[in-house]
Amino acid sequence: MGVIDSQVQGSDRNLMAERVLLNGAGDSEFNEAVNTAVRYINAGEVIVVAAEFGYIYLADAFDKDAVKAVHILRGDQSGVAAQVFIKDVKVLTGIVNKSNINQDQLFAKFWPGLLSVTLNCQPGLSWDLGDGQRLGKVNVRVPNRKFLNHILQSTGPLVAGSVALTGKSVVTDLAKLPIYESDVGAIFDEGVLAEGPASTWLEISENEITVKRVGAISIEQLQVVIPSISAPNL
Repeated sequence: MGVIDSQVQGSDRNLMAERVLLNGAGDSEFNEAVNTAVRYINAGEVIVVAAEFGYIYLADAFDKDAVKAVHILRGDQSGVAAQVFIKDVKVLTGIVNKSNINQDQLFAKFWPGLLSVTLNCQPGLSWDLGDGQRLGKVNVRVPNRKFLNHILQSTGPLVAGSVALTGKSVVTDLAKLPIYESDVGAIFDEGVLAEGPASTWLEISENEITVKRVGAISIEQLQVVIPSISAPNL
């Protein structure tokens, strides 16, 4: 399963992405797969991995070309900012401003997990998530998937986006991958994934916490932590 050096070198890579099977992998094979994923990311490649309930693209959030490639693969409109995955809440201090005194309670309760949060970025970050830094915000999450989390332990923040084309249903079966395998560096195959809800999405500012989308985490669950949170006006 080892990585062939030429596979990480764009123009010399075989037409097919390296495909790594994770189901049934022992500890040494699992760790080698993590190292393989990290090498591809560090080489500026986009890879495909499983999140909780669907396959996603993953790339270095500070590699502008890799981020752009994710947007192209997804068919995103210009100006869309990609979501960012981080390994734990400690990473937030380097990429966002603390906006609300209540946010730490939410992170302690629901991370890792299906809570996506939009926060104000730290000024001067050398990234472009697709919006040319015009929005000054980032949507961030700490995921809860073993292989994905192990990758994040060895990288910085990573851009994440569903492999489904924009507006389409999530892809849980790699047989339905809507791209040529040559479009990505490597595919990490965990078989057909279980279906499940989207993340709950909050936007946090200094004065309020706004629910933008109710998903896996209900309003009632949020209110246990922050009683003042109310349902979005849809």
